[in-house]
Amino acid sequence: MESIDILVNGEKRSVPAGISIVGLLAALGLDPSRVAVELNREIVRQDAWSEARLAEGARLEIVQFVGGG
Repeated sequence: MESIDILVNGEKRSVPAGISIVGLLAALGLDPSRVAVELNREIVRQDAWSEARLAEGARLEIVQFVGGG
């Protein structure tokens, strides 16, 4: 399987070519209901994550929501 290099929160990662944002979140062990995703400096709405395919050099910022008091 071909892989591509992307940046996630400033860290270089190799992922399968054509992976979606949903697939990436699953691979990272992140709960999709508790994160926000920016792809190439644009916020991606959660309902578009399954269609949004990552390309070589994609830059993602993933922010996790943390509860507490």
